[in-house]
Amino acid sequence: MTAMTTPQLLQNKVVVISGVGPALGRTLAVRCAAAGADVVLAARTASRLDEVAKEIIAVGRRAVTVATDITDQASAENLVSAAVDAYGTVDVLINNAFSVPSMKPLARTEFDHIRSSFELTVLGALRLTQLFTPALAEANGAVVNINSMVLRHSQERYGSYKMAKSALLATSQSLATELGPLGIRVNSVAPGYIWGNTLKQYFTHQAEKYGTTVEQIYEHTAANTDLKRLPTTEEVADAVIFLASPLASAVTGQCLDVNCGEFHH
Repeated sequence: MTAMTTPQLLQNKVVVISGVGPALGRTLAVRCAAAGADVVLAARTASRLDEVAKEIIAVGRRAVTVATDITDQASAENLVSAAVDAYGTVDVLINNAFSVPSMKPLARTEFDHIRSSFELTVLGALRLTQLFTPALAEANGAVVNINSMVLRHSQERYGSYKMAKSALLATSQSLATELGPLGIRVNSVAPGYIWGNTLKQYFTHQAEKYGTTVEQIYEHTAANTDLKRLPTTEEVADAVIFLASPLASAVTGQCLDVNCGEFHH
């Protein structure tokens, strides 16, 4: 299914997306627009936002770009003001901000790295959710937090990343309970490996390093999944759109895994 044929599950909704970069954030934005939404694009790098905004406009929807540091209270407040000023309402908040994990054993991971990861992944998402709560309550809106399959394993060198994402899951569940009476749903999506440009570049690097091919690395990685393939960025985005849409109107406090069956939950 291409972006142009995505069902109009978010027709005339306003969707705020944090962490809009060249990978999943960009796909989320374009996919939401194709599903009928107007979007607010937030990230630290303004130039990236402008490029994605052009794609949104090309499919006939509106886009507002706001350079935002979600670890900064004033910057986050500015995002909320800009979104409400532009559209008058906010229906969906997608917390997609991401930081590269340390990839060191916990025994050798610097505390500053762990703190910065929590500040962005957990407190950043919480900050935006707090600030957007009045608008989301007025719209009976939804929050979708982007988590990770790191929740489902304890592989070496993923300790600090798992700590942050586990805290994000707990935060999401607590927010679902607290905001439910206001009509706000809070859910999570936990992707596995995402087959897109970022992973393709990584596999290309690995192939050159070990004298193999991208296809062989892909097949080796996909062999661990039930479907023998990896989910695409579009498929992950579609899971987010489902949770944000009226089709999931009775779903809250849940985490939807999108990993082609690599882990069962």
